[in-house]
Order: sequence, then C-alpha cells, then structure tokens
Amino acid sequence: MSRIEPKNLTHHARHLRLDTLVRLRWLAVAGQSAAVIGVRFGLGFPLPFALCVLVIVASVWVNLLLRIQYPASHRLSDNVATALLAFDILQLAGLLYLTGGLENPFAMLFLAPVLISATALTPERTLGLGLLAVGCATFLVLAHRPLPWFPGQAFSLPFLYVTGIWTAILLGTAFTGIYAWRVAEEARQLAQALAATELVLAREQHLSQLDGLAAAAAHELGTPLATIALVTKELSHTMPKEGPVGEDLKLLREQVERCRTILTKLTSMDEDDGGEFLETVSLSHLVEDIVEPQRAVGFDVKVITKGDGPEPLCRRNPGVVYGLSNILDNATDFAESQVTIEACWSPHEVFIEVRDDGPGYAPDILLRIGEPYVTTRSAAERSEDSEEGGGLGLGLFIAKTLVERSGAELTLTNAAPPASGAIARIVWPRQAFERGAAISPQGGSVEPLKD
Repeated sequence: MSRIEPKNLTHHARHLRLDTLVRLRWLAVAGQSAAVIGVRFGLGFPLPFALCVLVIVASVWVNLLLRIQYPASHRLSDNVATALLAFDILQLAGLLYLTGGLENPFAMLFLAPVLISATALTPERTLGLGLLAVGCATFLVLAHRPLPWFPGQAFSLPFLYVTGIWTAILLGTAFTGIYAWRVAEEARQLAQALAATELVLAREQHLSQLDGLAAAAAHELGTPLATIALVTKELSHTMPKEGPVGEDLKLLREQVERCRTILTKLTSMDEDDGGEFLETVSLSHLVEDIVEPQRAVGFDVKVITKGDGPEPLCRRNPGVVYGLSNILDNATDFAESQVTIEACWSPHEVFIEVRDDGPGYAPDILLRIGEPYVTTRSAAERSEDSEEGGGLGLGLFIAKTLVERSGAELTLTNAAPPASGAIARIVWPRQAFERGAAISPQGGSVEPLKD
C-alpha cells in the first residue's frame, strides 16, 4: 500500500483559498460603507467621512490587487494569509479610531479575523493575531476620536464600561478562537483519517482481485504449457536418454508436470466451487486467516470457536480482513503473553471477541478510543512506526470504519477487574454476516455483501 503520511494528507488542509478571503473582505467593505454612509447621511451625525472612506478604499485596493495578481483558486501560504488577516485587524482598528473607538458597537468585529485564523491557520498564528486584536483594542481605549452623535451633544461612556467592553473583546477572542480551532481541527482529523481509510481499502480490494487474476492466468497458461509438454515428449523419443541432453529433457518434463499440477489446483478450485471458492469462507477460516500471520512470528494466539447450529459462512471481504487484522495487531502489541480470539455464533448473530492480557486502555482515552489520532503510544513509538499510519491513532479508527461498513458493531472496552487487558468485540447480525456467501448454511444463495 502507498505510504500514508499525515503530512501528505494535510499538506493543503490548512491553506485558505484566496477567493474565500476576498469574498469576506468584499462583504466587510459593503458593511463598513453602508454603516458610514448611513451614519453620515441617514442619521446626519458628523464624522470624518473622507478619512473613513480612505480607510475603506484601502481594503478595496487590496482586494483588487489580489484578484489581478492571483487566480480565484489560488491557495494562500500561511504567511500571506496571516498578513492579510493582520491587515484586516489594522484596517478595522483605523476605522474604529475615527468613529469612537471601543464605544462604537462594531468593535466586536475584532473577533472575525481571529475566528477565520482559528479555522485555517496554526494555533501559534492565531495567538499572534489575537494578541494584535487585543493590542489594537487596548490602544482604542486610550486614544480615539469621539463617537458620532447628534450635533451639539457630547456622548461619552464611563471608563469602567469601556473597560468592560475591552474585557469582552479579550475573552471573546480567546473563547471563540479556541472553540473554532477545536471544531476545525476535529473536522480536519476526521477528513484525513477517512482519506487514509480509503487508501487502505483500495489496497485491500486490489489485493483481493489477485485471486481472480490467478484463476484467469491458470486458464490462459494451460494451452502453451500443454504445447511445451508435447514438444518435450517428442524430443525425448528422438534424443538419447543418456547424457546431458537426456537429463535436461527429463528435468524439463518434471517441471512441466509440476506447473500443470499447480494450474490444475487453481482451476479446480474455481470449477469445483462454482467460481466462488475464493470468495466464501467460514467463520473459523476467517479467524485463521487473521491469526496465521501472528503465529508465523511465534506469538501465542488462542482461538476459541463455538456456536449454536451450523457454522456461518461469509463472503471474503478485504476490508473486514484488514480491520480484524488491525485489531489483532493492536492486541498483540500491548499483550503481556497471550491474546485470545473467541468466535461464536447463534441463529441471530455472529461475534468475534479479541482479548489480551496487557494493561488495557488508559482511562483518559477509553471514551475516545476508535476516534482518529487517539493513541496510547509515546512520541518515540509513533515516530518509529509512522509508516501506513501506524502509531498515529489511525489503526483502530480504520479498523472500526472498515468493520462497521460490513454491518457490524465494534465495541472497545477494558476487562472487568480483577482481570486486565483490552477487549474488542465485533458483533454482526447473522443475516448481515452471511450476506454475500456463495452458499448459505441453509443452502440458498444470497446477495453480495457490499464493502
């Protein structure tokens, strides 16, 4: 499978589209213009109209330059996006300076650039923009022009009230920034993890297609191999049986027979089982498929199979095999000495339970286990096992996603005291598990199982 690196999945995940910022700035320009024109000509309040228009025109020029310089689909680097959002904060601060400072009710718009940064930029850059917004708000507390008001009447809010507005901006910047960053980060992680899952599933589906290619190759190779066998037989009749040539012909006949035996096995599996042999497995065989790699490296995996009635059959699903293997790998990584797999069935459901004797899941992540990028491994272990998402908290997420796509429900818990270890329980409704098998236990055909 292609190597799954988070940096490859997230390379453009944070980069803002230029068109997004330009459209938001046009919206801000329209709102600022309407507010200034409404106050000056609608309400008749005196204000430095020309200077306000000049500050608004600065935003217009920035938008026009960006439109001319870059296409709408251009994605901004973090440095450029940070600079543009900083400009928006300073432009708003300039406009508020001319129209009453924090006494202006539109002072709360300082939160907008920080909110945008929190959803698209790193926390460090968002913190910098937040400090810039708070710094501008602090300056406006101390220095600003009077708030536009009725001619001949002075309007001034108490300093304590203005301080309260400053505090609201400070707290609002911190709260909305953190909240927006958390929501956006979770959405990004989910999207990245789903992308990794799709890569894994595509790999497993590709491997499953090799079964069909093997059967097709067996049919195609049958004719040329028969020709080689015939020519070898004719040569053996005409050439002396003793000597180097005779020995070579004998070896060639033996190898041809060996190839024919292999091809016969491949074609007989396809013919004897109606073309479905490679796609249909019993529950016990499915368990053996995922256990065998662990036994090959010498790990003790205990298998228990039992049930009520005939053993269920299922279609060989590469996603399910990969998901179960991932769960078993996780169990063997943390087990002290043994992992137990119990496969059971009843007339109504089928379940597989994977238990280990390790420390189990830590209490602080137990409720979140199975979510993307939730892992108990240390940073050193994650760096050593970074290939294909290993150690990054994607393993169980991918397993959960693939297994649940087959109609199962995956539950991850710890063993009840005094026992120790983690328990992964996968439960299918029996009808969902058997859907897609070539022949069901009752002898009837069923619909294909969709991954």
